[in-house]
Amino acid sequence: MRKPNDLTMKDAVSKMLDVYRLRRKFDETSILAIWPEIMGTAIANRTKQIYIHDKKLFIRIESSVIKNELVLVRDGIIQKLNAHAGSQVITEMVFL
Repeated sequence: MRKPNDLTMKDAVSKMLDVYRLRRKFDETSILAIWPEIMGTAIANRTKQIYIHDKKLFIRIESSVIKNELVLVRDGIIQKLNAHAGSQVITEMVFL
């Protein structure tokens, strides 16, 4: 039986992330973890380095052809990644 002031596990974890100011890092980590699922294995396998700094997603891709194609659709990729996180975690993509 739930009491009126009980929190769900989801709400409790969310509140903890906010209280300890871990939300941004948690969202960034979830985006890096979801990269292969969103981009597919062909692109994920050619991604040599990926990290986030100051809301910028830095990506090193070994294939110049894939890199050029990703440049053309970068806005859509940013939207997908931010939608997954549920907030604006990334504002820009930088290809290394």
